[in-house]
Amino acid sequence: MSKTLVAYFSAESGSTKALAETLAMVTGADKFEIVPAKPYSKADLNYSNPLARCNREQIAKKDVPIAGTVVNMADYDTVLIGFPIWWGVAPRIIETFLESYDFGGKTILPFCTSGGSGVGRSDTELHKNVSGDVKWGKGVQINRPNETEIKKWLGIVL
Repeated sequence: MSKTLVAYFSAESGSTKALAETLAMVTGADKFEIVPAKPYSKADLNYSNPLARCNREQIAKKDVPIAGTVVNMADYDTVLIGFPIWWGVAPRIIETFLESYDFGGKTILPFCTSGGSGVGRSDTELHKNVSGDVKWGKGVQINRPNETEIKKWLGIVL
């Protein structure tokens, strides 16, 4: 039987967390919240400030250390990876997460939330951070957890 993990990073609004929780419920998957080792403050997430930590990390393409690990990653066949869109792509912490594990033989399905843009190039940019034989599913943006939309995306019979 296939085992699924929903791994996600959620910023201040909690939209991505809500979506991840709905995905886990619909699929019966385990959840792993991707949390930065140094938590973001409100000032760190002030996207309008070019000197804010979130902007500096994106521009400099810096790794963002993660608190905790998925201890049994080898047990999962499918990994749904969720994030808010930052600058048209996934936040750097998602790239750090992808570089931290062997995803060989797994299916990865990216999902995102965004207040102003779609999936953009985030879907294909993530491929650069994973080596080996990985099957990539089409990334999707879902801003409001909707069980019907989720089942349609995942091909679950309604």
